[in-house]
Parts: sequence; structure tokens; C-alpha cells
Amino acid sequence: MTTTVTSSRPLVRHPAGRGSLVGVGLVLAGSVSVQFGSACAALLFPRAGALGTVGLRIAFAAVLLLTVTRPRLRGHSRTDWAVVTGFGLALGGMNLLFYQSIARIPLGAAVTLEVLGPLLLSVLVSRRAASFLWAGLALAGVCLLSGGDFGSLDVGGAAFALGAGAMWAAYILLNARAGARFPRLDGLAIAMGVAALVSLPLGIGASGTALLEPGVLGLGLAIAVLELPGCRTPSNCLALRRLSAATSRS
Repeated sequence: MTTTVTSSRPLVRHPAGRGSLVGVGLVLAGSVSVQFGSACAALLFPRAGALGTVGLRIAFAAVLLLTVTRPRLRGHSRTDWAVVTGFGLALGGMNLLFYQSIARIPLGAAVTLEVLGPLLLSVLVSRRAASFLWAGLALAGVCLLSGGDFGSLDVGGAAFALGAGAMWAAYILLNARAGARFPRLDGLAIAMGVAALVSLPLGIGASGTALLEPGVLGLGLAIAVLELPGCRTPSNCLALRRLSAATSRS
């Protein structure tokens, strides 16, 4: 996540150690949910396609978030709207590119290539030698978890995954800025609405009336619940606000 819009409620600060531990736990829980949701999304591809699946998922997530948070739309500056719009475009682009990737290459390989974006951001922001070590260890761990899916990758799928990684890095930066300008999860909810306005028309154009089938709608809603935003989940969004900047970016 400069004119700052502040909430009337006092800022609650958590002790550094406790907040970090809770944040790490939320990240781990959110990561499991994200990957499970992505695996479920692949089951929907034959019926709705990659664009239809991501459009449906983001639209459901936007409706859920906007309904729960009911963000205040008045009283924000042009800069605030520029930040949250960019945040939404990064969020939508990250998901569109990632889903295009896993439609072409194995999930493990796609995740490994995508994570290069935030890892590179972590190194550039920190500018410390230790960051290279931690980034390398994190990448090695993701590669091991991928199960060696790099035998014969589709070039287009790999390019989509790398593009999703770049959007993920932009998402991290804009998430912090939006969080500073909008109270609670208002910025995230508005950004998800922007992402839905971008992705849903593409999904309708690609899949048409297939998106209205009851089975497709039901699975799309289930995926939306699993992959609600904030590094694709709200738990990760909350975690990013509990962890230090260097930790959350890595």
C-alpha cells in the first residue's frame, strides 16, 4: 500500500512481534487458499475459457467486497482516484495474465515464473546483500514446490506468467499507496470494482452465454470466495498491512 484521507477512528498499532506472526500466518493461509482456488479455476476452463473464468471470478469478488465494505466514494481527491484506478488495473491485469498462463502451462511452473516479479521488487527496494540470498532461497523453494514442471513450456504461457509477475509487483506498490489513502478495505473494494469493469467484458466476449450456466456460476462463485483479492485473498491484504514493507514485498 500527498493527500491522505484519514478515518475518524484512531489507528490501532499491533506489537511488532505479534503483528508479524499473525501476518505470516495470514499469508500462509491465504497462499494455500489461492493455489487451491487456481486449481479449481482450471476445472472451469473447458466450459468458460480462461477469460470467462477470470471475468466471472473477479465480478463475483467485486460484488462481495463492495457489499461487505460499502466504501465511501465521495471526498477523495483526483490523486486518490488515480491511485485506486491504477491499483484496480494492476489487480485485473495480474489475474487476467495469470489465468491465461495456467491455461497454457502447468500451475507450478506458472506460479514459479510469476513470483519472479515480487522477488525482484524485494531486491530492488531493499538494496541489501542479504535480500539476494533470501530472494534466491524463496525462488528455490517455489521451484521445488512446483514439482519440476519446466520440461516443455509453451512460450506464450511463460510470457503471460512473467507479465503477471510484473503486474503483481505493481499491485504490491499500489496496494500500499491505496491503503494509505482509503480507510479499512475501501481502496481494495473500489480497485476490485475497476478490475471487474475491465475483465468482465472480456470474459463475456470470449465465453458469451456459457457464463450464465448454473454450474459455471456456482463454481465461479466458489473460486471468488477462495481467491478474494489482496494478493488474490483478503487475508493476504490484511497480512501485508501487518508485516513490514520489506517482508511483505518479499
